[in-house]
Amino acid sequence: MSYAPLPISRRLSVAPMMDWTDRHCRQFHRILAPRTLLYTEMVVAQAVLRGDRERLLGFTPEQGPLALQLGGCDPKALAEAARIGADWGYDEINLNVGCPSDRVKNGQFGACLMARPELVAECVAAMRAAVTVPVTVKCRIGIDDQDSEEFLHTFIDSVSASGCRTFIVHARKAILSGLSPKQNREIPPLCYPIVWRLKALRPSLQIVINGGIATDSGVDLHWQHVDGVMIGREAYHNPYFLAGLDRRAWPEGALVIPDAVEVIERLMRYIDLELKRHVRLHSITRHLAGLFAGRPGARAWRRSLGELQVRPDADARTLLQLARDVSRVCSPAVG
Repeated sequence: MSYAPLPISRRLSVAPMMDWTDRHCRQFHRILAPRTLLYTEMVVAQAVLRGDRERLLGFTPEQGPLALQLGGCDPKALAEAARIGADWGYDEINLNVGCPSDRVKNGQFGACLMARPELVAECVAAMRAAVTVPVTVKCRIGIDDQDSEEFLHTFIDSVSASGCRTFIVHARKAILSGLSPKQNREIPPLCYPIVWRLKALRPSLQIVINGGIATDSGVDLHWQHVDGVMIGREAYHNPYFLAGLDRRAWPEGALVIPDAVEVIERLMRYIDLELKRHVRLHSITRHLAGLFAGRPGARAWRRSLGELQVRPDADARTLLQLARDVSRVCSPAVG
């Protein structure tokens, strides 16, 4: 199914994360963060052209505003995949120029494309010609020994010349040989001021910062320097951190943060529909492990979720009862 594009604010967003930000995770995050921009996992352009589009692209209208992140280096394939994504109703198409994995590098896309800004510009131009929704780029501050600010500025200038106005910049360089994706999220040092200076020197561009951001004060500081903040693993492991940031980003309206039981109540219809589609309950509940993060009962919740997946009779009502039982020993929810 396709849906009409929604207005986008990039003041706060959740990063695309492989094996994590699938449609079940996004359904959960949307309940806690009604206005935050959500992203898909990276989807390879060729998979969009040849694969099961319902599995790769399917989402519910409640999940919007929603961006589709594509991986690839062939302008023609990316343009067609972007067109398909826009037709499905995605509100933004994002090109991955930041993933350092060997599989992605062997496909000649992801972070290694930072060394080929002309090709990235060609890809972006082709994608923009194919869609009316925004086309954005997510990149690093550099790769390997190409990590000067001049290198970053040259890349940004080349790609922005193709019409891209929004860049999400992970404030670490990527080491393309010798480090795993996990190590690339931890070993190269974060350098936020490089991204801040990029925004100061290119004020006409929309710059969103990403990488290791895990505190309210850190987010507030970044908002003083750039247009938006993208949260990654902290949003996944501690979803109530995400919920609080959503209210900080848009304080007007004073939306109440739902407690854990209310979250599950709002998920029940979605879970019932997914189970009827023969989706395993664990595929949904694995994203809920952090629902009680930092509160009494968190360990019991995680343990019980693990036990739930092997119960043949488990369903949405079983999950709701579990949340109610754990909530009885928890302190009040944030908010």
